[in-house]
This record gives sequence, structure tokens and C-alpha cells, in this order.
Amino acid sequence: MAERELDILVVGGGVVGAGTALDAATRGLATGLVEARDWASGTSSRSSKLIHGGLRYLEMLDFALVREALKERGLLLERLAPHLVKPVPFLYPLQHKGWERWYAGSGVALYDAMSVSSGHGRGLPVHRHLSQKRALRVAPCLKRDALVGALQYYDAQMDDARYVATMVRTAAAYGAQVANRARVVGFLREGERVVGVRVEDVEGGGDYEIRAQQIVNATGVWTDDTQALIGERGQFHVRASKGIHLVVPKDRIHSTTGLILRTEKSVLFVIPWGRHWIVGTTDTGWDLDKAHPAASSADIDYLLEHVNAVLATPLTRDDVEGVYAGLRPLLAGESDATSKLSREHTVAHPVPGLVVVAGGKYTTYRVMAKDAVDEAVHGLDQRVADCVTEDVPLVGAEGYKALWNARARIAARTGLHVARIEHLLNRYGSLTEELLELVVADPSLGEPLANADDYLRAEAVYACTHEGARHLDDVLTRRTRISIETFDRGTRSAREVAELIAPALGWDDDQVEKEIAHYRKRVEAERESQRQPDDLTADAARLGAPDIVPL
Repeated sequence: MAERELDILVVGGGVVGAGTALDAATRGLATGLVEARDWASGTSSRSSKLIHGGLRYLEMLDFALVREALKERGLLLERLAPHLVKPVPFLYPLQHKGWERWYAGSGVALYDAMSVSSGHGRGLPVHRHLSQKRALRVAPCLKRDALVGALQYYDAQMDDARYVATMVRTAAAYGAQVANRARVVGFLREGERVVGVRVEDVEGGGDYEIRAQQIVNATGVWTDDTQALIGERGQFHVRASKGIHLVVPKDRIHSTTGLILRTEKSVLFVIPWGRHWIVGTTDTGWDLDKAHPAASSADIDYLLEHVNAVLATPLTRDDVEGVYAGLRPLLAGESDATSKLSREHTVAHPVPGLVVVAGGKYTTYRVMAKDAVDEAVHGLDQRVADCVTEDVPLVGAEGYKALWNARARIAARTGLHVARIEHLLNRYGSLTEELLELVVADPSLGEPLANADDYLRAEAVYACTHEGARHLDDVLTRRTRISIETFDRGTRSAREVAELIAPALGWDDDQVEKEIAHYRKRVEAERESQRQPDDLTADAARLGAPDIVPL
């Protein structure tokens, strides 16, 4: 990237930055993407993992936002990433006879109608009304007195970190130059104009100057910090709202459907997640460390208290396998309550050569990316094609459905159980063949990890050879989700995975030990933070672990 001037350089490797790089590259622009840590290491790996229209925004009469999100949901399910984005049912318990069924039912009916009218929503079943008896049949976990009936409707979900890593690979396939562990430490100016950035190579050392006609700041909750590097006050401010999630084993909640529950402040989701449930989320202001937001004991108690209000068999602390906390980037508004801050996105051109995009929600990342590139194009001295990402599937999407239909044959050919092949196809799509080639070359890679048997040993290696993972933490936390899907938080898998990926990353025995020690310290710091009573003490405990693995 430092060798010649780029048309567009994107700063920030979350879902919006990766989407912006893909949008720019597929318009034929010379594109670069830099990320200070790992792909999706901030907000974009710590979401509720939902692709949804935002049913609650209908209640706020924000029809435009819901319509836009429903169109994007349909595109992702049907065309752009059918291997990664899957339908998921939700049950909404009704607690009042008569008026609530009419009120909520009309809202969900409108939701379905808007989805179909977008032209991309026919793939999901429509909502249905359930009596109390039928609702308890699909969700036996609920207390009988917690509902008088229910509505069931569909949204979609994905593995958020995997989605971003796949999008970065797609952008690279279309010519974008991408680098993680590349931190922007300053901006280059010529007079008033921003003409590039200074980047520190966090892994290998050294600084680079990367010049570009337009820089796009897509750093989410770090937007204000990045703006401060050029000494310019932004046209808007981004505030962070913390949301935490709990992960519990599937057998702790007896249900065939996800749940959506009202709380006094927002909504609470119980989301199916493989052999687990995700319970979330909270919505509280956060002005402490942005890199590692901490979940406090009070946050965990809040979620348990609210979900237990409707569960016949309550959850306890001992049922919790994993906890993760993320920060939503919200555009600062007049209200102090973060749940009322805007989920709209904004694009601005505060100084020549610099575009800022912020706000929004995961589902509408493609629209945010399009708007950011459209704004940047105004500053380029060339004609640029219109956005085409509506018709550009992510890598792995092409041929996925045909391979899914042939999954039994693939299983017979490889000797892997058909359930393993389904797992791989839903994570890698048609790229599964690349992973299976690793198994052919080394059959031991076809075995599951000893202490995280949802994943094959090959997946850990592939994360480093094909998906940009540079550290043990990248593999256990984002390329797989072992860090939240096991009671030990991945510590029992750390040595096996570190030794598997060492040859691919050129580690000696000393570096293997450093990686394992670093990961264990991180997990212990997170556990300690989750014992603390409030945000301040939780943040201090989480900062007890170093951020960077020593080389």
C-alpha cells in the first residue's frame, strides 16, 4: 500500500470498513484497508449475531430504517451470503388478552409485508398466531403464567466475526490490499487536505506512509479518537453503548424457537446458537476502555433476572458458559439514554480528503458502505462506476446450494460424518473444498479438537493459512467461537490449537508458550471483571491482562 497512491484507503476492519473496502474495490478503485487489531475485533464480533429489520423500530414509527434493513436481510439470505446468514424463528409471548394480540400482531404483519414488498423477503415463513397451549408446546421452557398466547415470526442470524473475515477475503479477491495489525497513528496533510496516513506495523515493527486520494474513517466507537489525530472537531460525535451477552448450553432452555421478551428499557433476546443459546442484551452508556469493554456482575445479574422472569426452570451463574461485551456506536443525540440515541448512520466530509461514516446497525452495513464510497467519489478526479455490491456474493456463496445438496456424497468421499460437512458448509460455503484439501494432506486434521469437538483441527490451521489469523486469540475468539462456547473459555484447547497453528505462523516453542500464557491471562482477567460489582471495577480488572502478545 505504501508503494503507490491509492484511490481510497479505509481505516477500520469491522463490518462497515470491510464493506466499504469491498464496495470501493468492486467499483474498480485502487483500495486499501487497515485495521489496528484483528478483523472484527471490536463491535463487529460482539453483537447479538442477528440480521434483522428491527421490529422495535416499527413501534418508533421508523419505517424507512425497517424497510431498508428488511431489504438487506433478504439480499443476504438469498443472494449475498446464503452460506453464512440463516433464518431463525422467534416467539413473542403475549401477556394481555385481546388488545395486545391485535397490537403486536398488526406490527408483525406489517413487518412481514414490508419484507415481501422489498422484493427479497419471500424466503422466510410468515408469522403465525399461537394459543397458550401451542406456544408452550414449541417453548416448554416458559412458565404457564408468563403468557396468554404468543406470536412466532422469523428473522436471520450469522456468525458476525466470520462474516467480516469472509468479506475482507472477498474484497481482497477483487483487488483490495488489506492488512490487520496495522494501526493508524497519524494523518498526512498538505495544507488543509488530508492526503494519507502514517501506519505502525504492530506485528513486524516499522512505520509506513500510505497515501490515498480519499481516506474513509470507519472506526465505529473509535471515530472521535481517530478524528482527534488530525486535530479536527467532527461534525457529529459517536457515543458508546455497552451490550453484554451470556452463552448457555442448549439443554438449559427447553425450546425449539428463539424468544423475544420486553424489558422496561428495551427487548431481551434468547437466540439459538448451535448447541447453545445466546441471551442478551443490555444497553448502558460506556466511557471507559473501548478495546476491551467489561461485563460486570451487575450486568450478568440483570440478564439472568429478566430471562428467569419467564423461565419455568431458572438459569443460574453455573449455567453460563461464556460472557461477551460489545460497544454499539451511536450517534450522539439530545437524549442521555443510550437506548434512545439514533441507530441511523451518517456520512460526513469534515475536511478535504477525509470521509467519516458512523452509526447504523450491522444489518445495513452495505448501505453505509455505499454511502461512504459515494461521498468519497466526489473527491476523486475520475468517473467512477455505481455501487454493484447488491449483486456481488461473498466468497463461498457461489455454488454453496449445490454443495449443500451433495453433502451426503461429500461425506462419503471424505469419510467425515454428514453433520461435520453441514457444519463446514455453513461456515465456509464452497470454500469447504479448500479445508478438505488440508485433511487429505494430513488426515489428523479431520479429527475434532479434543476439548472443543464442534470444530475440526483443520479449522484452526485454515484460520491462519487462509483467514488472516495471527494469534491464538484470533483463532479461539473470532475464527472459531471456542472462547464463549466452552465452560473453560477455551483454556483447555489453547495448547492443542497453539501447537497446530505454530508451523503456519512460524512460531518456535518459546512463542507457543507466550501465546498460551497471554490467552490464559486474558480469560482470567475477563472472569475477574465479571465478579466485580460495577463498570469501574470491572474495567480495572479487565485491563489486568496485556493487550498485545509479546513476540
